[in-house]
Parts: sequence; C-alpha cells; structure tokens
Amino acid sequence: MSTTDCTAGEIDWPAGFERTDPADRVRTSKFSVTFHDAISELEDELLERVDADDVRISTAAPHRKSDGRPYADANPDEPSVVVRWTKDGDQYAVACDHYTDWRDNARAIGLYVREKRKMASRPVVTGQDEFATARLPSGDEDAIAGQKPPNEVLGVEPDADPATVREAFRERAKETHADVGGSSEAFKRVKRAKEAMLS
Repeated sequence: MSTTDCTAGEIDWPAGFERTDPADRVRTSKFSVTFHDAISELEDELLERVDADDVRISTAAPHRKSDGRPYADANPDEPSVVVRWTKDGDQYAVACDHYTDWRDNARAIGLYVREKRKMASRPVVTGQDEFATARLPSGDEDAIAGQKPPNEVLGVEPDADPATVREAFRERAKETHADVGGSSEAFKRVKRAKEAMLS
C-alpha cells in the first residue's frame, strides 16, 4: 500500500540526514519527466520491484485528499522530497534536496532506488545489502544506519589494510557490543563497516 505523508506542510526530513544549503541547490533540465510520472515510477519501483511495504512520500506541498499525492502544479518553497518504506520489518529512508525543483528531487530518488535494486540483483557479493545505507535503525532512534563511510565508523583511513580494519573492529566491538552495555544497532553498524572494508 502506498501513502503520502505531509505534516502541516513541512517536509518529514529524517534526523541525521545532511541537508543541502538552499543557496547550493542546482537547477537542472536533465530529467524529462512530469512530476506525476516521477512519483508514479518511484512508487512502482518500490511497490512492484523492491516489494516494499508502506511507502510514504513526504513533500512540503499540499496533498490531494483523493489519493494523498502532492498536487503536481504546487510550487512549494521547500523542494525536498523524502521517501520512507518498510521491507521485511526494516525501515528505510531516502531523501533528496539537491535540486531547486521538487520534481527533479523526486526523479533523482526514483533513479537511485532503481539503480540500487538492479545492483542488488547482480550475482556479486559486496558484504552488505545494496539498500543498507538507506536502512533506518529500529526503535526510537531516527538516524541513518551506515550514514558514515565504513572507514569513519571504524576510525581508520579509507585505504587501511585488512589487519588494521580487523583490529579497529575488535576495539569498536568492545565499545558497542550489547554484552558491554552497547546497543545491537551500533554493533551491527560496526560489523557492516568491517565487512564492507574487507569485501
């Protein structure tokens, strides 16, 4: 089931996601689709191909009562678009505010989701699910799991050798493991970071 989400005309931007300064937003003409098509293709990608549940598209525009979608001719001052969904009990979010037009931000998200889905279907092993960077932690915490690059999660250089990565993982595991008062989500982040750097 797909729904849209707009709270009092304000974008539902996930905590922990970086924002683009409005002065740095870019005007583009590379997306030759209507807003209706951008939203429809994004919903189709998530619902029919990714097999997501509870897809919610959040914009700062007013939404129609008939189907919950934003009015295509709206021109909100805030062009950001956020898409949240669940799959197999995990929550995901992807957001874009890079462009000055909300149609372009919606289209960018749709293309991102399509590319990630295609990558996930390739017969290669990467050490993590292609959508891992979009997975939100469980519980009340509202920050993106895997937001930081793997080397930053472990506190090592991007080109660290395997021995350094393993040692950093052991040290971070001592701090984040549930047995020592850490959280399972923090430990999983550290473990995914190690796997990504060693893959």
